Amino acid sequence: MSTISIGSYKPRLGFWEIWNMSFGFLGIQFGFALQNANVSRIFETLGASPDELPILWLAAPVTGLLVQPIIGYYSDRTWSEKWGRRRPFFAIGAILATVALFLMPNSTALWMAVLMLWLLDASINISMEPFRAFVGDMLPNEQRTSGFAMQSFFIGTGAVIASALPYIFTNWFGLTNTAADGAIPDSVRWSFYLGGIAYFSAVMWTVFNSKEYPPDDLDQLREENAAQGIYDGIKESFLGIFRMPKTMVQLSAVQFFSWFALFSLWIYMTPAVTSHVYGTSDTNSVAYNEGADWVGICFAVYNGVAALVAFLLPVLARYLNRKITHLLALFCGALGLGSIYFVGDPKLLLLSMVGVGIAWASILSMPYAIISSILPPNKMGYYMGVFNFFIVIPQIVAAGLLGFILTTFLGGVSIYALLVGAASFALSGLLCLIVDDNDVAIGDTPPEIPIEPIT
Repeated sequence: MSTISIGSYKPRLGFWEIWNMSFGFLGIQFGFALQNANVSRIFETLGASPDELPILWLAAPVTGLLVQPIIGYYSDRTWSEKWGRRRPFFAIGAILATVALFLMPNSTALWMAVLMLWLLDASINISMEPFRAFVGDMLPNEQRTSGFAMQSFFIGTGAVIASALPYIFTNWFGLTNTAADGAIPDSVRWSFYLGGIAYFSAVMWTVFNSKEYPPDDLDQLREENAAQGIYDGIKESFLGIFRMPKTMVQLSAVQFFSWFALFSLWIYMTPAVTSHVYGTSDTNSVAYNEGADWVGICFAVYNGVAALVAFLLPVLARYLNRKITHLLALFCGALGLGSIYFVGDPKLLLLSMVGVGIAWASILSMPYAIISSILPPNKMGYYMGVFNFFIVIPQIVAAGLLGFILTTFLGGVSIYALLVGAASFALSGLLCLIVDDNDVAIGDTPPEIPIEPIT
């Protein structure tokens, strides 16, 4: 095996190497999509009211805020000759997430479901954060947009299947999508069981079928780890928000409003569709559960669109540039989310989801492709964790404000929360104009002699 390090020149990887290193995201997205499409349904089934949903969802972003920077920091400082740098975190997260996915649909009280959301979201973050850094570790700059696009493809593909599972189990396999008061329907329970199996299997595929480059100086890494206390590591993780490069600061504003919009979608899509389109808020009614199943199909469609668009984004970025590509995609998201207000026929919601899917594909790839070009290779995981503050902070703000705004100013009508999200998408697109994109990567100067591929 070559002794090439993550800080030196990286040879181009082949299609199947990029495929294997990204495949784990298929499983991660099973967990993420089942969470997004069904948690509000589970909470409402267990007695939560629509204005309580944002606070109950607060578990997810708070967990991310605590877990992501710490995992990013320590994954930079991990090395095993057998398991590498990032892959131990992939595996640990997969095991914990599988447990959470099996337990959540068996919750018998609201507090149990909230606790399982904490566990599931923490587990997803343990796996997902190192996956972002993995692309920067392994690919030269000219392949990173394609690498993140491959991740977006698997994210979209996994989410299509996972989001549609309750509908599939009901309409193809005859499982019931209704249950006694306070009980989770069988279609939802079996969707989570299958999701747990898929999560574990896909992540472990990447663990066993990918290799990693060793650190620049292994002895130095060991010395730093020996001198670094746990408290010092945690402190360093959270201080990173004050040390971000300029481009990262500019992109953080874009991220903030993009993810505020997404959180409004994930929290309020189910109550908005069931009340605005299906005309009911009774969680035991057939109409409510048909609407909730259809929300899963809507989520499957936007993720399917994202999976297809993921491979078009690098092409468009070459003709325009990455930030203008991202701007256009976010505007598509604003149009898609805003159009839901005017929909009366459930089937027309699928057209709205096309715009959301285009935005989702870009959100999952373009910001990371841009910042990976300007980050020091030995701190890729650290800064990716810091950057994800601007995924979780807007979710915390949304959890704190959306319920208040809805009840105080918008008459408690859930569909208006989606219009707030559409406006947030549009603002995030405009903020792309302030971003300085840098296509020159650190450490990607070709060497004087060829480097052997990873074995």
